[in-house]
Amino acid sequence: MELTDDDVLEILKLFEQSKFDFLQLEQGERKITVSKGGYAPAGVGGAGAAISSAASSAAAASPSPMPIPQPAAKPAASSIPDGLVVVTAPVVGKFYSAAAPSDPPYVEVGGKVAVGATVGLIEVMKVFTSIKTEIAGVIERILVSNGEFVEFGQPLFLIRPDAAARS
Repeated sequence: MELTDDDVLEILKLFEQSKFDFLQLEQGERKITVSKGGYAPAGVGGAGAAISSAASSAAAASPSPMPIPQPAAKPAASSIPDGLVVVTAPVVGKFYSAAAPSDPPYVEVGGKVAVGATVGLIEVMKVFTSIKTEIAGVIERILVSNGEFVEFGQPLFLIRPDAAARS
């Protein structure tokens, strides 16, 4: 039995909702490794063995008939200017900047946001998760494009907190 794209997305969704920090699944020649929060068990590492970051990741060993979407490069911690707060992806999935293709985006660079404001959506298996802010401020940068695949913990937005929020 071969895993389909939908099977892999369902596995990722269930893993994110679980209490587990690490999952390694092998089926024939295919190997999928997923971790949360940069967790890597002893002996896992090296090129192609796992993609480790401050986020959840998935990697597949070749040969694999199923394409695994590869997330965009993330800004390094040193490239995030001082004073800005990062809004990260709460789940793995496809990022949407608006509720519908005909709707305007939730936020734009320079736009003000309140605490708890929705700044985007992530879709996994036809289930949408709202991305909400934890601080009030101004959107300084949008780090992902509409329709882009994102991973758990991936930086999506940079917000400059309101002066009142910093005190």
